[in-house]
Amino acid sequence: MQVRKLDTAGKRDVRQFVAFPFTLYEGCTQWVPPLISSAKQILDRRNHPFYRHSPADFFMVESEGQTLGRMAMLINRNYNAYRQTKAAFFGYFDVVDDIEVSRILFETGFAWARSYGMNQIIGPRGVLGADGSVLVEGFEHRAALGIPYNYAYYDGFIKDAGFEKDADYLSGHRPVRRRLAKRFYRIAERVKAQRGFWIKTFKSKRELRQWAPRIIEVHHEAFSQLHSYYPPTPAELDLVTDTLLTIAHPKLVKLVMKDESIAGFIFAYHDISGGLQKAEGHLWPFGWYYILQERRHTPWVNVNAVGLFPAHRGVGANAMLYAELEKALWDFEFEHLEMIQIDEANTKSMADMENIGVSWTKRHRHYRRTL
Repeated sequence: MQVRKLDTAGKRDVRQFVAFPFTLYEGCTQWVPPLISSAKQILDRRNHPFYRHSPADFFMVESEGQTLGRMAMLINRNYNAYRQTKAAFFGYFDVVDDIEVSRILFETGFAWARSYGMNQIIGPRGVLGADGSVLVEGFEHRAALGIPYNYAYYDGFIKDAGFEKDADYLSGHRPVRRRLAKRFYRIAERVKAQRGFWIKTFKSKRELRQWAPRIIEVHHEAFSQLHSYYPPTPAELDLVTDTLLTIAHPKLVKLVMKDESIAGFIFAYHDISGGLQKAEGHLWPFGWYYILQERRHTPWVNVNAVGLFPAHRGVGANAMLYAELEKALWDFEFEHLEMIQIDEANTKSMADMENIGVSWTKRHRHYRRTL
């Protein structure tokens, strides 16, 4: 076995890095492939905004012409400047069930991080925000849209490399047709009447795009207390905006307003994972058709962001969020809701989810290691 640093300017190396998970997870009904075009953007040093401020390298372990593992090493200089740290990230980690392959990748990553003067490694992270995590519970469930799936041995391989848990994120299921308790609606109406909150809805993607900068700004502000947060660049914000608008349905985005200021938000979207599985990474010739059909008929909806600013918590505005979410979902034919990756350390959000009937089904993890 040997490890090799990829030439990201070479189409063959990029293709090999992107193709490996398709081979590794072939026949796995829970894995959801990305679009190959989107996966290639991760390695695009000329156009991806990450490379305007930070370095990354990509590695593969090979034996007799066969790919056995892959991993990226990154240094997000904006994250380090904001957090006053010297941290490298590992990401896009995929490996066959052979711990020696994992050890080769991580030893290569450690040497890479030391060469840049880093003293710790965090991961998985990617070129955009806190992209990436490792599934440690819930392997029997299909991955939600944009959320990683991996084999059960990954957690043990990463711990073998000296990592320990940094943070866990839970995802859970709730039947859409199970009605919320009536008290949520009573509280919501009282809060509207007595405290001046109101709900901003959207009728079109054009209107949603006009509001997108404000929505993303308050989303980052609301989650700025998370240890993974750092201020994104304008170009990174534009990329996030374009991604969100691609999957967003205007009726599934709601804002809680206090006068003319945003006090909270809901971001839900159709889970098109089934369509992506049929597309097998390609939009053409038929991938776009499978994805559009899944969007029309999927029984699953993902909720990826529900939050209130601290100044508006504890007054019942959260009841407005959940009441509005339920009303919005009943306009569609959804049967299942998946609440995506709630930080287990956020005890208020965890309690809210359990109060509205979410049953936890998956656990994803970030790791940390001192060099």
